[in-house]
Order: sequence, then structure tokens, then C-alpha cells
Amino acid sequence: MNLPYFISKRIAKNDTGSFSTVINKIGIVSIAVALTALICSFMILRGFENTIKQKIYSFSGHLVVSKYTLSTSYEQTSIIASDSLKEQLLSLPGIDYIQTYAYKAGLLKTDEEVQGIILKGIDNQFDTTSFSKHMIAGGFPQFPEEGYGTEVAISSKIANYLRLGVGDDVMVLFYQTPPRFRKLKITGIYETGLEDFDTKVILGDINLVRRLNDWGENTVGGIEIFLDDPNKMDDAETLVFENTDTDLYVDKVSDKYMQIFDWLRLLDRNVIIFFTIILVVASFNMVSILLILIMERTQMIGVLKSLGASNGLIRRIFFFNGFNLILKGLFWGNLISLAFCWLQMQYQLIPLDPENYYMNHVPILFDFTAVVWINAFIVLITAMALFIPLGVISRIKPIKAIRFD
Repeated sequence: MNLPYFISKRIAKNDTGSFSTVINKIGIVSIAVALTALICSFMILRGFENTIKQKIYSFSGHLVVSKYTLSTSYEQTSIIASDSLKEQLLSLPGIDYIQTYAYKAGLLKTDEEVQGIILKGIDNQFDTTSFSKHMIAGGFPQFPEEGYGTEVAISSKIANYLRLGVGDDVMVLFYQTPPRFRKLKITGIYETGLEDFDTKVILGDINLVRRLNDWGENTVGGIEIFLDDPNKMDDAETLVFENTDTDLYVDKVSDKYMQIFDWLRLLDRNVIIFFTIILVVASFNMVSILLILIMERTQMIGVLKSLGASNGLIRRIFFFNGFNLILKGLFWGNLISLAFCWLQMQYQLIPLDPENYYMNHVPILFDFTAVVWINAFIVLITAMALFIPLGVISRIKPIKAIRFD
């Protein structure tokens, strides 16, 4: 029989109704609160990152191949998306699929308002499956095999500002010499929550852009590349750059929308700081609680020493006592945090302002591997902290301890 463990269990059982019971509960609650805060903050952060990144990726891909130019205008220098170029890109390892696009600036005009817009021309290869989650009304535009389509999808911001809805016709003036007008039909309304897209981009037929610019059949503004693993974006960028012409520019979407990705990296840094503070507080609480338990059991320590118990045996008794509190705290912390995250994911209990956070509710991304690591890290740090107050035991003298009141 493990004597220190047996005595520790007897102490915990006999502490019912004593001051130690209150202290034990405080210890359990402190660990549970710390773990709940860490797991929830981690899953929320991962949810934020995943949701925002998926919105950007569904709209722009992971890499963009375009003509090398110093101009920052939406009026692009065209490239030829030949079959050989497409096949070459698709043959590269890590490339999932590609789609072509072209931008055209214009003015969207109604009887009462005018709004500057960017028409993003796409074709039937556009990944409507990933983008469909952003459609809030109507359907995605359908493009004919020949000629060009006049159906478009606009953002909810543009629709609300111009008082437009699904099925409405709208006149668009495109900037060029001479200016050209086109009457377009709204078939759908989308909402990404990302201001860069929602305030100016409408989706339409790439053949319409070709017609306006007098481009040929394979002429496009650029090629969007989607990867099997977004975490390998840097390697994929180098690979694509090495296998394309020197006059083509390969841009990572993380560089294209640098301000958003910098904001996400700032969130990562804040969570690390928060994680450290929580661990320090939880460890300090466990040190204080175990020290109080030792002081309350001073007479018992004196009796055990007078019976021949070593300092090491007594330390193990109180270590098991403290470790038992940690395990109970972990149980309740995991239960509360996972239950909260599941409820938030299912019912969106906590709303957000999409104007500031790019989404209308707090997102959750379950990562059970991370949960295991967080639990292990808390156990390791707090268990190590338990050794700090155990040094007091060696200072307790049996004679003084037995008479201690």
C-alpha cells in the first residue's frame, strides 16, 4: 500500500465541514476557472483565425498570379491564361485547384444614389461551394457558355445603401474611353463581414470584363491558386514563382491583406500573454492553498515525525493532497469549458458587431489536441509549484508542532 497516498485520502475524507474544506474548494475553483479561461480563449482565437482566413481564401485563394506591375490600380494589366500555364500550375505539388479572374472598376447607379464598385469577373470554375456560405439571399450568378452573362451578386452593404434586392436591374457605368454602360441583374446578395470586399466588390461574368476591355478568350487579370495546406503558403509561393515566367508576379493573400493577418498575429501574442498570466495566478493560488493546508495540519505533521515519518513521506502526503485538488479542478474546468464552447457553436449565444469583428457571433473551433496540451501544461506547471510550500515541512520541529495551537 502507498502510505502517503492512503494518508492523503484519509485527510481529504475527514476534512468535511472544516476550514480545510473551504480552502480545498477554493483550490478546485481556481484551477477550474484557469482551465476554462484558457480553453475558451484558445478555441475562440482559433475560431476567429479560421473564420476570417476562410472568408479571405474563399474570395481570393491562397496565392495570386498576375502581371508584374508597379500600379496599384484595380485596372489590371492582363495575362494569357493558356492551357499550358494552367496545366503547369496544377501539376505542382500542393496545388489543389485554380480559377481565373479579372477586375473592372465602375459606378453602380440607381435613381437616388451612386456607388463606386469593382466588378470581379469570374467563370464557371469559381468555387461556389466554399463561397455559398456567404450568400444570404438569392443565388449565385449563372454564366452562359457563349457570349457574356449580365447576372451579378452584390454585397449586403451595397444592397442596403442603394436599396436594391434580388431580382432588381441596375445600371453600371464602367470607367474607360469612351465610358460604357451595362444593365445588370442582381441574382444574389452576399455578406462576408470583411469591409474590403463588402463595400465595393460585386461578382459577375469574366466574359463581360473581356468584352469591355476587348480581351481575347484566354485573357484574364490573374489566376487564383488554392492550396491543399494553407500552412505551406510560403513554400508554395516559391514553387509557383520558380515555375512561371519572369514577368508574372506571385502574391500571397497574407501579404495582399496584410492588415488583417497582422491583426490576427496580434491576437496570438495577446493570448500568449493571457496564458502566462493565468498560469502564474493559478500556480500562486495552489502555493498559497497548500501552505495553508500545511499550517493547519502542523500538529499532524509533528505526530507523524514523532512516529518516525521522514520529511519526504510527509511531503508526498501533501503533494498528493494538492495534486488531487488539481485533478478535480481539471475535471470541472474541462466540463465547463467544453460545454460552453459546444453551446456557443450550436446556438451562437454571444453575438458580435460584424462592423468591428468581421462576423456576427463569437466563433468556436474545436481542437482536442490543443485541449490535451493545455491540460498537460497546467498539470505540469501547477504540480511543480506544489514543491515550493513543501519545503516548510522540513522546518517543523515535532515538539513545537505537537504543542502548536
